[in-house]
Amino acid sequence: MVNRVATGARRHRWQRWLIAGAVVVVVLAVGVPFVYIHFIEGSPPPAFTLGTAPSAGAQLSAKELDGVWRIRSGSQAGYRVKEVLAGQPNTAVGRGSGVTGSLTITGTSVSAATFTVDLRTVTSDSSERDAQFNGRIMDTAQFPNAVFTLTSPITFDPLPKVNQTVHVQAKGTLAMHGVTKPVTATLAARDSGSRIAITGSIPVVFADWNIANPSFGSFVKTEDNGVIEVDLTTARS
Repeated sequence: MVNRVATGARRHRWQRWLIAGAVVVVVLAVGVPFVYIHFIEGSPPPAFTLGTAPSAGAQLSAKELDGVWRIRSGSQAGYRVKEVLAGQPNTAVGRGSGVTGSLTITGTSVSAATFTVDLRTVTSDSSERDAQFNGRIMDTAQFPNAVFTLTSPITFDPLPKVNQTVHVQAKGTLAMHGVTKPVTATLAARDSGSRIAITGSIPVVFADWNIANPSFGSFVKTEDNGVIEVDLTTARS
């Protein structure tokens, strides 16, 4: 009888230990990623914006705007993708400074524009994510660039003032990962009198460009789409 009671007590103790162990595993599985994302990794960089502008100045003239405006150093481009990392919502952001290109203003419209992003310069806060990006996802060794080309003029009527922010929809093509597709870029631009600053985004559905879904096993699950973000500074050449 005593042995039977002792055996039952030991069985109950093991059951309690097993339950406690399971609770610890669940807490670690949820808590560790939460702590890492929210307290160690921190918040993702915010989307590019032009920031607060000084008061609008004088009306710009066609003579002040006409010509070729080339992308200058300090410009950036990259990606923003929503993901679930070990059960926790997160936003993956990568950026690079390898951006070149130009826009041409003729009269009251942007008649031509193109910008090229060297994807090999794009990095995030995770070397593991970068390895996946450069390897199986974007294969930057074979497809190093993403190129946006304007296909429809952007017309201003009237011309903006100095420091006035202008919001436009730019229709063009995006050549990336060996595929060229039509896209619409949502842009904000501001002329300071000597430079034109441009920020904006282009939505991308990965499958449209034959890009592998960035999800990685059961640990990282991403949506099937993201955005390309740009922060450009141009000066007339």
